[in-house]
Amino acid sequence: MLILQEKEEKIMELMEIGRRARDTEPLMRKLPTAKKNSLLLQCAKDLQVHAAEIIAANALDMEQGRQNGMAAGLLDRLLLTEARIDGMAEGLCQLAALDDPIGEVLGMKKRPNGLLIGQKRVPLGVVGIIYEARPNVTADAFGLCFKTGNVVILKGGSDAIHSNEAIVACIRRSLGDAGLPEDAIQLITDTSRETTTAFMKMNEYVDVLIPRGGAGLIRAVVNNSTIPVIETGTGNCHIFVDESADLDMAVNIILNAKTQRVGVCNACESLVVHEKIKDALLPALSAKLREKDVEIRADEKALPLVQDGVPATDEDWGREYLDYIISVKTVSSVDEAIAHINRYNTKHSEAIITSSYENAQRFLDEVDAAAVYVNASTRFTDGFEFGFGAEIGISTQKLHARGPMGLNALTTTKYIIYGNGQIRP
Repeated sequence: MLILQEKEEKIMELMEIGRRARDTEPLMRKLPTAKKNSLLLQCAKDLQVHAAEIIAANALDMEQGRQNGMAAGLLDRLLLTEARIDGMAEGLCQLAALDDPIGEVLGMKKRPNGLLIGQKRVPLGVVGIIYEARPNVTADAFGLCFKTGNVVILKGGSDAIHSNEAIVACIRRSLGDAGLPEDAIQLITDTSRETTTAFMKMNEYVDVLIPRGGAGLIRAVVNNSTIPVIETGTGNCHIFVDESADLDMAVNIILNAKTQRVGVCNACESLVVHEKIKDALLPALSAKLREKDVEIRADEKALPLVQDGVPATDEDWGREYLDYIISVKTVSSVDEAIAHINRYNTKHSEAIITSSYENAQRFLDEVDAAAVYVNASTRFTDGFEFGFGAEIGISTQKLHARGPMGLNALTTTKYIIYGNGQIRP
């Protein structure tokens, strides 16, 4: 009986969060751009002023993560430092400097009957975000939603609960001090699976749901939500080293894409190598990767050429490791490379290292992914790097938005029609 009562209380609390968000949404829709920008700049300052409090809260999450055996890459993703908080603040400042898309009219055409018909950008409304141990998402999500006149409800994981609470408390304080509705951002603090599932059913209050995390979380949201979902994807990202590649360039790019941060979705997980350059590339590359403690899982042709290599299995070709592991597959042609990548990728970010214009263009045209690179690291698939200020996620689906989702991805349109007395005959 007590357990049932507790569940009912949690559902009531969740419904109250939804009602408060829906009540706040009309206020946010009308907020002037100048007020939005002023608040974002103040939030940036306040995050830096309260960095010590946020880092202290984050330390509790980090300690819990270590006790729970969290992988090194995931611990890195969870960690907050002064530099990372400065980065979060810089993202909010960049958002303040960007044009406000709300109210933009996307063309206006005159019909033969004299009606003027156009489209206008408007907020989505109430945006729900379910995410795992990524506390930087908390500030990014707020900034993007606030700039676009949306209300945001955040549902973070238990791994980052203290960090998320500290960041949200700081933002809500900034909102209150500015005389703006604190409920522009709300955090669901109950991290239970039951509450997460219930949140997915709140289509009465939430207009769109965006999951950010591993494959299991995204699959659960897509399969269980009654709210429209924008699917952000896992990242089994490939780098293909073509036979014409500059090998020094290839080594540098692969090292960056694999080891600069291993616990992120745009890190390289899979390496595809043309067999004609495997002998020249792989010994030197594997030595560099082993210096970074990267385990190499290689196919039969590559295995003798890599230091301390492990035989790859078919499962390795489709794995997002989020760890110091990379798979290596040899191919005999660009066709085979593209076919392999399109079979095993998650449609996130793919790269080719080549000196051939023809092969570069074929790769760009034929690889099915949200971001496709020539001679650059996959680590650039990021809203900050693309000049969006921040991102709400990286969409790997093809409807509404694809790739890093900046301000425009958090808007929809409505038709606006001007008449002068027309009636339909």
